Amino acid sequence: MIPDKNSVAAVILAAGIGKRMNSDLPKVLHRVAGRCLVEYVIESVTQAGIDNIVLVVGHKYELVQKQLNGRGLKFAVQQPQLGTGHAVQMALPILGDFAGDLLVLNGDMPLVTANTIAGLAAKRRQSGSAATVLTAILDHPASYGRIVRDQQGFLEAIVEYRDADDVTKSIKEINTGAFCFDFKELVPCLRRLKADNVQAEYYITDIISLMREQGLKVSALVSDDPKQGLGVNSLAELAEMELIIREQKK
Repeated sequence: MIPDKNSVAAVILAAGIGKRMNSDLPKVLHRVAGRCLVEYVIESVTQAGIDNIVLVVGHKYELVQKQLNGRGLKFAVQQPQLGTGHAVQMALPILGDFAGDLLVLNGDMPLVTANTIAGLAAKRRQSGSAATVLTAILDHPASYGRIVRDQQGFLEAIVEYRDADDVTKSIKEINTGAFCFDFKELVPCLRRLKADNVQAEYYITDIISLMREQGLKVSALVSDDPKQGLGVNSLAELAEMELIIREQKK
């Protein structure tokens, strides 16, 4: 696990409603195998040895805070919700004078493990990268953001599916939504984010291109289990996640 917990913090993105969930409940509070989605993520982060955790909340944030009260978490409120990059911007005042490795994780990916989270931080340090992205190889990558690499194998960009051309959509390596950033390199890039995309949102994934423009390296940790990168965006996916988790518990 992480050897120096004071040098690592985590931001968990948990602000969304989840438009395809057919519910007004915050997405991360939907239950799978008896627990809220976000509780699995928090547990894995804690097991990795991280106790500096900021949860970015938004839609009906009082419900999320009530559910997670007493766990030593810090909360940042994102209203309105203007994308993942904007969510991390909202966490900056809570992080204060933190310096070190910042993990950014989605609150709806309950299969990510403590070993993988610790591995992200280790990979960033060992590679000397400004950021490390957790990726996965999928036979049918659907609407996940695609990983574009340069000739040396480092990341060139992450292209959101809705912004991708046909060539980029043919790439099978996808972004899972889990990152580890060198915090001192991340902050200036967050300030340069622009919402010039079809959703008019600030994407955390655009940080990769901004870092590359500055000549910084961005590496990838390819998950040995693609399921760890699975998120939940619909009731059908929630049911599938239920089956996976129950099978893992056998």
